[in-house]
Amino acid sequence: MTQNITLDKAKKGSALIVISLPSGETKAQLIRLGITEGDVVKCIERLPGGTVIVQKNRQEIAIGVELAKKIKISLK
Repeated sequence: MTQNITLDKAKKGSALIVISLPSGETKAQLIRLGITEGDVVKCIERLPGGTVIVQKNRQEIAIGVELAKKIKISLK
């Protein structure tokens, strides 16, 4: 059984599936960065203060803690 959590709870080194993004302008910004629902990303770093750095293909994207709390993920 897969567990749905938010991105701010992801552990470093874990592979994740993006389940849902926040709606509106924030979703549009994430899509422009290349993150869409159904994508597989890897949590490569967790910075002090809660920022999460995810990697998709070779691109690394830093996501602030407030935004990370709004992104639902599932562990792969």
